[in-house]
This record gives sequence, C-alpha cells and structure tokens, in this order.
Amino acid sequence: MKAISVFCGANFNGDPKLLKAIHELADVMCEKEITLVFGGGRVGVMGLIADAVLERGGNAIGIIPQFLMDKEVGHSGLTELIITENMHQRKQKMADLSDGVITLPGGFGTMEEFFEVLTWLQLGLHNNPIGLLNVDGFYNPLLGQIDLMVEKKFLKPFNRELVLSHHDPRTLFGLMENFDSNPDDVWFKDRNLT
Repeated sequence: MKAISVFCGANFNGDPKLLKAIHELADVMCEKEITLVFGGGRVGVMGLIADAVLERGGNAIGIIPQFLMDKEVGHSGLTELIITENMHQRKQKMADLSDGVITLPGGFGTMEEFFEVLTWLQLGLHNNPIGLLNVDGFYNPLLGQIDLMVEKKFLKPFNRELVLSHHDPRTLFGLMENFDSNPDDVWFKDRNLT
C-alpha cells in the first residue's frame, strides 16, 4: 500500500484516546511511507491527522470540493490540495488515489463514505482493504448492526469479512496488508445467504 484514504470527522470531540490513536496512525503511516489521502479540511479530526502526518515528514494529499474551499475550511499546508466540483468527484478521486481505506470516528459524512467504498468492494469495483479504527469501542454498535444484517440474511458471512476492524492502528495495518478478497459474483442471490 502506497496511499491510504482516511475517512474521519470534520469535528473533534477532545477525546484523548482518539487523539492518541490519530498520532499512532500517523506514526505507522510515516514509518511505512504511506501517503495520507483525506478530505482536505483543516478542521476536526481531518486537520489533526493531516497535521500529524505532515509533522512526521509524511505526505498528505487533500481532496476538497469547491464549496468547502469557499467556506475557508481547506488545509493550506498540504503536500497537494485537489479541488473538485462536488462531493461525488471528491470521493471518486480519493478512491482513485488510494490502495485502501481507514475509517476513524466521525459522523454522517464519515459513515456515508465508508459504506460507499464498502459497497464498491462488495460489487467488485475495487479490491482494496477497508478498515475501521475502532477507537475505544466507537464502532462496536456499527459492527453489531453488520452482524445483525448477517443474522437476518441481508448480508452474507463472506461479505461480512470484508470489514476489517481493530482498535490498534498497527494491528489494523497488518490486517489490511494481508487482505485478499475476490468479489462474490452472486452476492444478490438469496440461496447463497447461508
């Protein structure tokens, strides 16, 4: 993996455990010479992860739509800042530049990005690993919901395994580096849900 997209919140709740995880993630990315690809903002968790990577001498590529640049939330000190016309182009460009995704705690936008690239993986549109950095159990309820999808036969166990998760950034990277999945061509057939 040469570049990782990090999906995360434009807010930061002040949680010291989250801040520690951000710095640990930046450590691992810079040790492995992995470029950060992110939403391009200077605010919230987005700004914190970008600053942490840059402070360690790493590369950070931000991708931000014009309307957010107009609101003056773009990060001005990045290795590269790419401005798109809209949110859809932003997500596509992030996917195009990345070899995987790590999702940190965030809100609606973070979840929307996570589920879109996860759906693309399920459909076979890419084969990149997708990880949840489960800081302090933040994603436990979401993982429980995904497990319920399997139990209620809306999701196959095979596709449940597409979601990698760990609370430790280094361990999560290990899971991602060992990820190997071929898309399930019959994901939509009921008879294969068991």
